[in-house]
Amino acid sequence: MLRWTITFVVLALIAGVLGFGGIAAGAASIAKILFFLFLILFVVSLITGRKRNV
Repeated sequence: MLRWTITFVVLALIAGVLGFGGIAAGAASIAKILFFLFLILFVVSLITGRKRNV
């Protein structure tokens, strides 16, 4: 699960750089979607990680 979160955050950063740099106009919206998806997966990873350690 952690690999997926890292993959999504890297994709969100790349899409953000492209979108906010003016290279691709649609990449900014993709970056927002990927960012929120990363946050959701990060929280899920934290919750499942705590359950395994307890």
